[in-house]
Amino acid sequence: MVNATGPLWYPLQNYFMIERENQPEEDHSVPTRIKRLEEQYAETGIRRSVDAIIVTTHRGFPHILVLQVANAFYKLPGGYLDPTESDRVGLLTRLNEQLGIPHPTKPGYVLPQGGEDWVVRDCLSTWWRPNFDTFLYPYLPAHCTTPKESKKLYLVTLPPQKTFAVPLNMKLHAIPIFEFYDNAARYGPQFAGIPYLLSK
Repeated sequence: MVNATGPLWYPLQNYFMIERENQPEEDHSVPTRIKRLEEQYAETGIRRSVDAIIVTTHRGFPHILVLQVANAFYKLPGGYLDPTESDRVGLLTRLNEQLGIPHPTKPGYVLPQGGEDWVVRDCLSTWWRPNFDTFLYPYLPAHCTTPKESKKLYLVTLPPQKTFAVPLNMKLHAIPIFEFYDNAARYGPQFAGIPYLLSK
């Protein structure tokens, strides 16, 4: 796909990966995640999350960059926003934290070139968590006046070349888009909806 200024995505072989320190998940189980959601909601209200749909091509076919955590579940790069962060600034920060190149002498600091060349584009969908449970919906149910979380999926594009620093406890996969189609059983409903979102 191209726009007025050139391609929106580039071949997978243009990108490189290096390893960085482990980035442990904040929640080690579903009950822990729900408990933390309840605590956050009590403190700051609705939790806002942002995830990136990053497209590259392999053999001319679109692939999505996906993180696999501890050889188990898959997730899109991104995460929770601080209450005062905007969607775009927060998403750039999360991408930089997860896949940016760490500074060799300052633990926790990420070199700017690891994340300033992400381009956050359109919001492709918003998912809602009406209750303190695991279910997210691609709409806000009419009876729900106090949702517990909103999760926005943004299209994020890359420069022609880039190096990713992938935490040791994660793997960065490029999964062909057809793998997600009608495959909610394996990847979940958000991934299964990506082919529809990108077809627009």
